[in-house]
Amino acid sequence: MDFDEVVIKRRMVRNFRPNPIQKETIEKILRSALHAPSAGFSQGWAYIVVTGQDMKKQIGVLQGELGFYAGKRFHKFVSEAPVLIVVCSSEKMYHDRYREADKLKDDGTEIDWPTPYWYFDIGCACMLIFLSAVNEGLAAAFTGVFQVDAMKKLLGIPEHFHPVGVISIGRPAPDKRSPSLKRGHRPAQEVIHNEHW
Repeated sequence: MDFDEVVIKRRMVRNFRPNPIQKETIEKILRSALHAPSAGFSQGWAYIVVTGQDMKKQIGVLQGELGFYAGKRFHKFVSEAPVLIVVCSSEKMYHDRYREADKLKDDGTEIDWPTPYWYFDIGCACMLIFLSAVNEGLAAAFTGVFQVDAMKKLLGIPEHFHPVGVISIGRPAPDKRSPSLKRGHRPAQEVIHNEHW
């Protein structure tokens, strides 16, 4: 698919057909995520692929699917998606990397972190997952993890990894679009500034 078409076609889809997705397709999507930028090539990310129905239901409960999402306006797009990818980031891996000799400041200390790049980088990786899914004829949706400790316990996530979100992937089915879309895109002239603000 043409890149511009992939970008325009990408949106959060909140309903999926039950058709299973080939393991090779998900592996291909995740391989593209490995090409996301990461500060110092820290690569402080990890992904848990979930396809088992019981585990998807448990994740759906943690993600508030029965209350906020399915109960108010959307389908059960977490538990009923063919594939879930739980996206995790490790702040520790960034600190470890920036305490290595080639990354230390002149005074021998770790850099200051005005921006938490472990979150920036995982966001970039998620976008590659979204775009790769569209390129494979699939769709995706994202829900943030609010019950962090419960998700870590459910999936056995190591202490230094933080589950950032859950990406639901499948073949798109007709869905209810978010009412937030009525806001429309901000005009380019309000967003893009040249030379200075």
